[in-house]
Amino acid sequence: MTVEQNVLQQHSQKHQQTLLNQLREVTGTTDVQLLQQALQVSNGDLAEAVAFLTEKNAKVPQQDEATYYQTSQVANDRYISVGSQADTNVIDLTGDDKDDLQRAIALSLEESNRAFRETGITDEEQAISRVLEASIAENKASLKRTHTEVWSDSPNPHDRKRTDSCPVGLKNVGNTCWFSAVIQSLFNLLEFQRLVLHYSPPARVQDLPRNQKEHRNLPFMQELRNLFSLMVGSKRKYVDPSRAVEILKDAFKSSESQQQDVSEFTHKLLDWLEDAFQMKAEEDREGEKPKNPMVELFYGRFLAVGVLEGKKFENTEMFGQYPLQVNGFKDLHECLEAAMIEGEIESLHSADNSARSGQEHWFTELPPVLTFELSRFEFNQALGRPEKIHNKLEFPSMLYMDRYMDRNREITRIKREEIRRLKEHLTLLQQRLERYLSYGSGPKRFPLADVLQYAMEFASSKPVCTSPVEDIDTSAPPGGTTGQGLPPPSTVEHATGEGSALAQGSAVAQQQRVPVHKPFTQSRLPPELPMHPAPRHITEEELRVLEGCLHRWRSEVENDTRDLQGSISRIHRTIEMMYSDKSMMQVPYRLHAVLVHEGQANAGHYWAYIYDPHQRRWMKYNDISVTKSTWEELVRDSFGGYRNASAYCLMYINDKKPFLIEEEFDKETGQMLSGLDKLPPDLKQYVRVDNELFDKEMEEWDALQARKAQQEKLALAAAATAAAAAAAAASSMSTGSSSPQPMSTESSPPDNTAVQSDPEYMEQPSPTKHSKHLQEDMERAICKAAAEQEERSPEALLTAAIKVEYTRLLRFAQEYTPLEKDYRLQHVIVFFVLNEAPKKILERTLLSQFADRNLAFDERCKSIMNVARAKLDLIKPEEVDMDEYKMWHQDYRNFREATILLMIGLELFQKMNFVEALMYLVYSYQYNQDLLAKGRNRGHSEELVSHYRRECLLKLNEQAAAMFESGEEPEVTTGLGIMNELVVPCIPLLLVHEADQDLLAVEDMRNRWCSYLGQEMEPRLQEKLTDFLPKLLDCSTEIRSFHDPPKLPSYSTLELCERFDRIMAAVDWPPSDGR
Repeated sequence: MTVEQNVLQQHSQKHQQTLLNQLREVTGTTDVQLLQQALQVSNGDLAEAVAFLTEKNAKVPQQDEATYYQTSQVANDRYISVGSQADTNVIDLTGDDKDDLQRAIALSLEESNRAFRETGITDEEQAISRVLEASIAENKASLKRTHTEVWSDSPNPHDRKRTDSCPVGLKNVGNTCWFSAVIQSLFNLLEFQRLVLHYSPPARVQDLPRNQKEHRNLPFMQELRNLFSLMVGSKRKYVDPSRAVEILKDAFKSSESQQQDVSEFTHKLLDWLEDAFQMKAEEDREGEKPKNPMVELFYGRFLAVGVLEGKKFENTEMFGQYPLQVNGFKDLHECLEAAMIEGEIESLHSADNSARSGQEHWFTELPPVLTFELSRFEFNQALGRPEKIHNKLEFPSMLYMDRYMDRNREITRIKREEIRRLKEHLTLLQQRLERYLSYGSGPKRFPLADVLQYAMEFASSKPVCTSPVEDIDTSAPPGGTTGQGLPPPSTVEHATGEGSALAQGSAVAQQQRVPVHKPFTQSRLPPELPMHPAPRHITEEELRVLEGCLHRWRSEVENDTRDLQGSISRIHRTIEMMYSDKSMMQVPYRLHAVLVHEGQANAGHYWAYIYDPHQRRWMKYNDISVTKSTWEELVRDSFGGYRNASAYCLMYINDKKPFLIEEEFDKETGQMLSGLDKLPPDLKQYVRVDNELFDKEMEEWDALQARKAQQEKLALAAAATAAAAAAAAASSMSTGSSSPQPMSTESSPPDNTAVQSDPEYMEQPSPTKHSKHLQEDMERAICKAAAEQEERSPEALLTAAIKVEYTRLLRFAQEYTPLEKDYRLQHVIVFFVLNEAPKKILERTLLSQFADRNLAFDERCKSIMNVARAKLDLIKPEEVDMDEYKMWHQDYRNFREATILLMIGLELFQKMNFVEALMYLVYSYQYNQDLLAKGRNRGHSEELVSHYRRECLLKLNEQAAAMFESGEEPEVTTGLGIMNELVVPCIPLLLVHEADQDLLAVEDMRNRWCSYLGQEMEPRLQEKLTDFLPKLLDCSTEIRSFHDPPKLPSYSTLELCERFDRIMAAVDWPPSDGR
């Protein structure tokens, strides 16, 4: 047999075993012969095999669901999981006889080999092809999306510029978050990174690849090198992996669409890398057994020791990613213990091992990079589709593998037996404890100590009786109450005086009396009835004995309970410490990466947590977003049981092999290599070219923005000139008129200071009522100043009036006001005082107010205005920083804009117009956050704005979900449109600050839509839902392009204050529901 034929046969065997394991996990069938029969009947088609096995127990799943499961199910291969190289030194002690199962496997392998030789491509590879082509198509389609959709880039290249040495993200080019998660995990293995970057194709295949595998793998390796080089030295915040995905797509030729599964892609990626490095290794080591660095890095071996139908056997097998079942286990060690033992393995250790089967796995060689696949999908036969397992599964940051090593086989067996004995004893103790904690024979059970305490309280209770006078028939003979018997003797001493007299009647006379029928009194509570449960008769001696017994019994029960709990705790500690001795902590593996999946079996999103050993912190890689993280966040998202997110793949690295994560150093200088210095010459040039293109893009953007700024400046200058001319004309017209002119809240500058014009804050000419109100305020300040000031010169009056006005506004700033009364809106000075603006800014602002020509409504005011204008002219540039002055007034303008956005958003929210309200509330929150970043008095309550933004999104989500549930095509389209255009783009805004209430809101929205996955619905709705869910479940916190801010109307200060007061008085704040 030739080398190539041997490789083909090994590959087919691996593929056949993978199908068997997938089929076993999907259907729950353990009969190997039946599984082989199903594969033969279906000609290797997994979907048809599943239908064949499940048609008796459940309806056949839809083709699209079966196809998805075929492409996304975790390969549960514990034998030759990934490696394409089977061990040729297998020891098989089962004998030469071949049973039916072996013949079935031989027939299946022959069929698989024939198909593989004809096409050169396996079914598994064709399944991946469909996904990859769908990803490319999605990427091309994204170019036509509008700016309101999720996947668009920011037009500003500076938003896409890498910050310092921050890790580079990967763009999601359409359902490729699985690609990003795996590639980032491997890239951050520095040894793997070096192997890929310094890979060079074999010289013999540079001109013409020999076969299809070389034709596929070599171009992919080049694109992977290019991608890694960009991730090392790019100036971009994230890079586009489309070309690498394009190579994968071109290698297969298919067009079906599904989201790819992480573990399956990792299987295939490592297969391709192994093949590529194998070609290079064979060329470099002609005549010697080649060493493949991918095999050395990712593949290990285990020894399968077992009994098959009474015959012992040992097989050495190779593994790559090791699959683990999640269901029924609480932590990673429990999963591993279960995976290492199959069947009735006790027969291995006994002399009588007839008719028993089972096996143990013992690792003989662990790879430097140890990867565990966590199988979180199972097939629901009743529903005919896969479901995700959300159970909590804990895993440690440091994993010691000593107990699973073959060299520790005997000591581990001893410890396992001891643990088994302890667990049996633990079960007995827990059962005994349960009898104490859940005492009773009925459906309701209580702790026995509490039952005894309640009995003690009952016995010692004294009855408090009622004896209403109105219930006693005073016309009846003495003692004849209402036909009721006399109270017990123990209650006589507590009765009323009248009751005591009645109680003195003879018992004989009482028995002879005829009861009197009184409907009213007989329908009420009987007299002398205790108000609470208590003994009717108990002597002091009886009470003393009973209390003594109950107290003693309760103490005994509490002591027994404590002893049982202490014993249980000690056994738990003993089990936990069983492998903590130093001899069993010699094979440490540190957690390197956790690949997380959020969603359901049919749809979801992937991201990765990767540990940075140099910064000693966790990083979260979520497509284009790379952020700092913590172990607590990783636990919350990865353990499962809390939300729809859970770990799907764990990557550990040997902690005793630092070369895996060590940086590279220059051999001559000893300096650590970084950036472009890490790259070989060809990749350096490749990255330089890309960086130059990005620099050019930024330069072009800057030039475009400079041209726009120049045009805006010219337009503003022209507008200022026109405004000055209009003001001069208005001034000349007002000279002969005695009627006052309308004025704005903020002052206008003197005529000769047009360049330093003060802001008007979007004010239009004020209505007469508002103008009169402002004139009265100013006149009041001037009159008060004139009354207090002996010197009546205009300059003295100006100084005094400014002091009076400042004192009035200062009082507003210091006064506590309710939410609906915001004095900052009434005057800019209040805003400045609350935010501790410099004194020079306050003085110039007040001076500008008195210099406003609109205040010249009499001679005294006119003279004060002229003095104020003259003082403004005398202010030197070094006395007041005009840039700072404009900055403060710009902040106040931003505050008014944020207020208007909030006000209109709340008004629309109150009218239940949530679609229009959302934009106002979203931008109000953004503007408000920018203000609050400079000081807490610069904006509105963050809790208030975020609450209504969040509530608006929840209301829209509810509306959209109701439309989807209707099933009517127009309603469904409208509902999904609301989600895609409004809700989904806002989700990153809720995630970015990680506020608990916002995270819960996002979780509620996602859960609402994910709940539809388990419901029966029309295929068209299922298709729409499957297309929509990945967008909803995208956990990226990258803020993407969005709707433009709404255009704001102009309001006078009086109008703004009145409307704001009304809406703030009407809103439910704090919320009555406590949210």
